[in-house]
Amino acid sequence: MDNPFQIITDAFAPDYQINLSIQGLDGSIMLTLSNSGRIVAKRMISADQRNDPVRLKRLVQSIQFGIAIEQGHSAMAILEAMTGGDGLPPPPQPFDGRSRPSAGI
Repeated sequence: MDNPFQIITDAFAPDYQINLSIQGLDGSIMLTLSNSGRIVAKRMISADQRNDPVRLKRLVQSIQFGIAIEQGHSAMAILEAMTGGDGLPPPPQPFDGRSRPSAGI
């Protein structure tokens, strides 16, 4: 298995300063990402998440998604890029008040 700390570092090191600190006897760690002295993201990572490559990958993507949203990027564009654009349904259209939305039964 790959080193989970290296995976986290590789995902964020180009853009952020990374601090990983042990939080408890259960093996949980706190990930803090900062940029120019400002905290960009802070997440608790459980031992189960850290030791499961699939869950760790999802966690990293979730953090990247959250940061991108906070920076003003389009949620749909980010999701499309993360999933390779394979089959995401279009977002629901807002109700304009002129016609009744249909409800499928």
